[in-house]
Amino acid sequence: MKVLLASASIEEIRWARANGLADGVVTSPALLAHERPDDDEQEVLLEICRAAGTTVVASVRSVHARDIYRDGRELAKLSDQIVVQVPLVEDAIVALRRLAADGVRVNTALVFSAAQALLAAKAGAAYVTAGVDRLDAIGQDAIGALREMRAVFDADDTQCELLAAHPATAARFAECAIARADAAVVSPEALRAMLLHPLTDRGIDQFLLDVSDRLYRRPRVET
Repeated sequence: MKVLLASASIEEIRWARANGLADGVVTSPALLAHERPDDDEQEVLLEICRAAGTTVVASVRSVHARDIYRDGRELAKLSDQIVVQVPLVEDAIVALRRLAADGVRVNTALVFSAAQALLAAKAGAAYVTAGVDRLDAIGQDAIGALREMRAVFDADDTQCELLAAHPATAARFAECAIARADAAVVSPEALRAMLLHPLTDRGIDQFLLDVSDRLYRRPRVET
């Protein structure tokens, strides 16, 4: 399973890329506004593309078909790395289909059921993003939903990647991989947290004690 870093921070993106921990980047208007509120959004997206060196998902700013199509075309012109993200609303389907026909890769966000995922893919989406965190928040079976989406894609031989958005824990992340999501979208904080485990910390402490004991143990003097 690939990892897509949800960030607009150039520093975080470079860190993840340098350490081989991310296979792409997902941005949003909120992330861009938080990270670089006074900078031109297109210039920031170009910086992110250069820092990432691979796929960058960038969102449109509208829910109306004509505006979605316009925004999507503008984003796609910035770089061939960019995947245009659109929300799954009825108006978006027309724009999604037009963008796909133009050769623009589209990711459909706010997908929560297998039926939605299949319809988005049939309309031309190259990716669909399932909101694992949002399903968990309302007590629905997020992993079950992922499994159903994967099953309908496989049954229909649908060529569309399934992204799992923001699994809350390392265990949830692993469950997304087992459910055969193609990628997980995680924040830099979540990615760093998944590198940690209390037993790892305890093991490191013991390792350092053992090393210290060997380094400073004095040879026994025979009398």
